[in-house]
Amino acid sequence: MKKETLTPKELGLMLLSLIAVIVVLTIAFSDPDAKLTQLLLMVDMIICLIFLTNFFYDLIRSDDRWHYVRTHWIDLVASIPAIETLRYARIFQVLRVFRLIRMSRSVLIPLLKQRQQTTLTGLMLAMVTIITLSAVLILIVEDKAPGANIDSAEAAMWWALVTMSTVGYGDYYPVTSEGRLIGAIVILCGVSFFGVVAGFLASLFVSQDTQDTQDENLPRLNQLEREHKLLIQEIQALRRELRQAPRQDSDSS
Repeated sequence: MKKETLTPKELGLMLLSLIAVIVVLTIAFSDPDAKLTQLLLMVDMIICLIFLTNFFYDLIRSDDRWHYVRTHWIDLVASIPAIETLRYARIFQVLRVFRLIRMSRSVLIPLLKQRQQTTLTGLMLAMVTIITLSAVLILIVEDKAPGANIDSAEAAMWWALVTMSTVGYGDYYPVTSEGRLIGAIVILCGVSFFGVVAGFLASLFVSQDTQDTQDENLPRLNQLEREHKLLIQEIQALRRELRQAPRQDSDSS
């Protein structure tokens, strides 16, 4: 039986589906009017946009689009926002990728071979995770604190985005010690995140320049290889002539 290959993107989407399932379950057992529920709905909307973008991107690139729709329709259904019942279809996404993991020989080999896709998927997961956790935690800590200005889902999400990007507008800020600790951790994570992004972009340009240089030097390398083979053939022919020379001298004597 042929082993299916698990790509880094599929593994990343599976982990994102797990996050989405946790978010949906938390929403289901929370007060619909609670601020935390509104925040989780915003997070779920972001995740849905990621799923929809991935679905239509793969659909456009697919050779047989009808076959892709028939085999991935559950991905489209699970990515529709604002319909709570359909969100539980993401569990089937997780089960499908678990099946791929079981059938695949190794998970690490594709991750190591496809480093660019692995890096992009890791950055996406890191961004969603950092923003979600920081927004949820800061809203829990700051919501009812005296003098707090982070008292809504929109404010918590905006603060998380601004703090992670290390812009720091100062329109929303934590007033509690716990909130400031969370802010410090988010700032450190944001600096590390954008450092990785900058390094990844630099590696793309360097690898492209290296590839262009190799393409430019390829004809010259092929010519040198042919000249090298001809030189080896001439040396071998010269050796054969030198070996035959003493025999001709002995025969003539």
